[in-house]
Amino acid sequence: MIRSSAMRSPDAGFCLRCKIVLNLVRGRPVQMIHEILGCAVSQVYRIARRFVEQGEIGLADRREDNGDPKVDEDYELELIRLVAEDSPQDHGYRRPTWTQELLLLVMESQTGIGISRSAMSRLLSRLEIRLGRPKPVVGCPWKKARRTRRLRKLERLIDELPDDEVIVYADEVDIHLNPKIGPDYMLRGTQKTVMTPGKNQKHYLAGALNARTGKLTWVEWDHKNSDLFILQLWQLVGRDYPKARRIHIILDNFCIHDSQRTRIALAALDGKVKLHFLPPYCPDHNRIERVWKDLHDNVTRNHRCRNMEELMDEVRAYLSIRREAMRHEYAKRCTA
Repeated sequence: MIRSSAMRSPDAGFCLRCKIVLNLVRGRPVQMIHEILGCAVSQVYRIARRFVEQGEIGLADRREDNGDPKVDEDYELELIRLVAEDSPQDHGYRRPTWTQELLLLVMESQTGIGISRSAMSRLLSRLEIRLGRPKPVVGCPWKKARRTRRLRKLERLIDELPDDEVIVYADEVDIHLNPKIGPDYMLRGTQKTVMTPGKNQKHYLAGALNARTGKLTWVEWDHKNSDLFILQLWQLVGRDYPKARRIHIILDNFCIHDSQRTRIALAALDGKVKLHFLPPYCPDHNRIERVWKDLHDNVTRNHRCRNMEELMDEVRAYLSIRREAMRHEYAKRCTA
């Protein structure tokens, strides 16, 4: 009877209490039950006493008689809004970041409902509100209307581009021999170490991501200057898209994209390449930025390469695999 009740119940707590009783009936000692089920020894004794005194009804969750739950949908929505839009300083506290204690205090002030810290912890987990690392951003100095017009113009360009023309997102990325330090799993009470070479070395890539096909290409250079960008222009025109009537490049406002040497190189290409600049400080609208982020996540963060040659081999291997994956992904979209 107890076994069938446990199998039918969606309540994990009730199932655990049933398992405790079943193990006791089988004659297993309390310590063994504690180790098998991962519950406290005191809980085993408590469930055994309730079962002896009340029978199967004693295994039910007694919190059912506590009345209506304090946390309702309005409480949850207010908590989500608080985390997404406010900081403790908006509510009179000097601390700029949230803690569970401050969330409890502010939520009680806002809603009149007070809950325990453990209840708040469970609620944050259920709502998938996590403790993460914010992303630093710089605000665009343009007015919102001007910024929106520019972004919509670029979207229309992609949608209306003739078949004999190409449009790519372009950007540069720095590769440092000194590893970028990032989070990693480690045992409690320990901290992993990442060996650094001491004296840093740098290498640079300029990449281009086709906005319609997902084709990824890149060039490498020892310096992040106009020569790097001009080298990319030659590759786009001469090797990557030699049959294209015109190549459109969406890119940021970095100085090498509009230097005097770059203008001379563009003039020599006789209008075959046209640059389209994003509004200032809008990296999220340059699709190749995601490729560089994934490159750092998968290669350069916490890396253990001993020299730049070894690191660059890893970079090229990752980008080659990524290029093939993106090509297949875009091909599926076109056939869907």
